[in-house]
Formats: sequence, C-alpha cells, structure tokens
Amino acid sequence: MPKIDKHAPGTLCWIELATTNQAGAKDFYSSLFGWTPVDSPMGPDAFYTIFQLNGQQAAAAFAMNAEEQRTVPVHWHLYVAVDSADAAVIRAQELGGKVIEGPFDVQTFGRMAVLQDPTGAFFSVWQSKDHIGMTVAHENGAFCWADLSTPDPARAKQFYEGLFGWKIGPAPNYPPEYLVIQQNGRPMAGIGPAAQRNPQVPPHWMLFFLAADVDGIAAKAKELGGTLHLAPMSMGDARMAVLADPQGAAFSVIRPPSVA
Repeated sequence: MPKIDKHAPGTLCWIELATTNQAGAKDFYSSLFGWTPVDSPMGPDAFYTIFQLNGQQAAAAFAMNAEEQRTVPVHWHLYVAVDSADAAVIRAQELGGKVIEGPFDVQTFGRMAVLQDPTGAFFSVWQSKDHIGMTVAHENGAFCWADLSTPDPARAKQFYEGLFGWKIGPAPNYPPEYLVIQQNGRPMAGIGPAAQRNPQVPPHWMLFFLAADVDGIAAKAKELGGTLHLAPMSMGDARMAVLADPQGAAFSVIRPPSVA
C-alpha cells in the first residue's frame, strides 16, 4: 500500500501504548502482528519504541513511570492531528474538556497536549513537525478504526464536532444506533450506544487493528499470554474480537467486509 505522508487536521494520526513491561510488549506485538520494534533513547534508562510494519511506522510504546503506574492503568492511547496544539487546547476547554498535560514540544518531532473529553475519555492532539505519525494503513496489523465508549454519546458528539469538525451520526450500512465519525466524508471511527457499554469500565477510546484472520490472531494472542475479552464474532460479513496484551492493555482486531 502507498505510504502515508500527511495526516489532515482532524484525522487519527498516531497510537501509543503505555505499558508496565516494555520488553514484554515488544515481544507480544512483534509476534502477534509482525511489527518490528525500533528503540530510541528518551533519557536515563528509558527509551521510546516505534513499531514498524513493512518498514513503515505503525505504533509506539513506552514504559510508564512509578507514579503513572500507581494512577493510570496500562492502555492504548489515541492521537488526533491538528494544525495547532495550542489552539486545540483553548477550544477543548471552551467546549468543556480538560487539559491533562500541555501543550508542550516533543523535541523536534511535534507539539502535543493530553486532553480529557467532557464524558471522561482521554486522547491527545498532535501538531506534527518531524514526525507525522502513522505512515502505514490498509495492511494486516495496521491501525484501522477507533470506537469511543462513553455513557453520554450526545455530549461526546457535541464536543468532538466542535473541536475537530467531525461529522457524527448514523450512516448507511451501520446499525442505526451506532454513531459513525467522519472527517472530510471518510468514516474513521464510531461511538457505540451507551446501553451496550459496561458501566464498570471508564470511558475510553478502543483501538482496532486490521486482521484478515481474526480467529487466528485471537488464538495466537492467548498463546502469547494475552486475554480474550470478547471471542471472535461475526457482524454481517465483518468479524472482530476484543483482546488484551499480557499487561492488560485492551485492543480489538477486525476483518471488515472488504477484507477477504
């Protein structure tokens, strides 16, 4: 597939794993998705891992510090491309969001901020410089979709449409109660019905990875020490499963109808 060389504002541009076992995460995802880990120093005894898929940037991982481990569970984190991280922070606050960290520069790679939407889900905005984010798509093992789990889809819709200009609502070929998130006419994410979410799980963004063989990936994840939260299931011609890595970070795999 062609390399991605730019992410338009409002598109999902990068994903990052915050983990308690960076070495274990590298082994798990490399074996599961065929990713190649490439480490870069972050400071004394710390490094940032970029996972490559067929030579292109697919995702990243870092080890949480002691304070983070006491207050935040392991998780996959979503980034949204913006023209200005500073302007996005101001707008997010106007819309009722919270600034968790930033805006701040990440060396020469870009400028970012960590935010929380009014319903409780965390995400980041990314103003790219040397690092645009993901450069691979439409391949097995690549990020392909995200679902927002929230107790208040209407409030989330108001916030994200106001912040990123997303179009959020029902769409053809999707369940009528499912809100599809589109940017520039392209579906890229969704918001599930509040009645179908687990109220014991905090609001969050669930990341999906492309998998032609969902059943095979689910079985392999278990062999590698992962957890099966939702066994492979079919939704029309699509098939999906919800998994967690050995440290507990949840993610999903999906075979959309267009993938053989």
